[in-house]
Amino acid sequence: MAIDESRTFKPIRIALLTVSDTRTAADDTSGDILAERIESSGHEMVAREISRDSVEQIAAHLHRWIDDENVDAVVTTGGTGLTGRDVTPEALDRVKSKDIPGFGELFRMLSYKTIGTSTIQSRACAVLARGTYIFALPGSNGAVKDGWDMILAEQLDSRNRPCNFVELMPRLRER
Repeated sequence: MAIDESRTFKPIRIALLTVSDTRTAADDTSGDILAERIESSGHEMVAREISRDSVEQIAAHLHRWIDDENVDAVVTTGGTGLTGRDVTPEALDRVKSKDIPGFGELFRMLSYKTIGTSTIQSRACAVLARGTYIFALPGSNGAVKDGWDMILAEQLDSRNRPCNFVELMPRLRER
């Protein structure tokens, strides 16, 4: 990460959604990991919820946060695999304005170093939805650590050079 210390860190407001039919607040370890990383990075976690593996329920959470001026980005964990219940990417398709294809590509490249060819089973992805970033990470603890530590921590840091997602935020709703 190329942090330019002469630039000011600008915290953003992040909502966190765990997608799971089985996890609860008591055992949402991947959500706990993300929450700790979001806050220790200096960002504000403005909401944290759990949704069942349902396209409609996930999309409803996302629409609510997309329309909330107090949410700059959403990070989801879970529902990015290949089973019938893994529907997070399909929910993102329902709300997106634009795909951010490089996110999933980079995630799988980095994940390959940790889990080898098993990374091909991940449909980690990211979209832009009406000016709000949405990043969908797999539900494993290792995957959320990799996704945050090796991609999001840098791209959500306004000091990261040569560019970052934060500096684009004022222009995301341009026409």
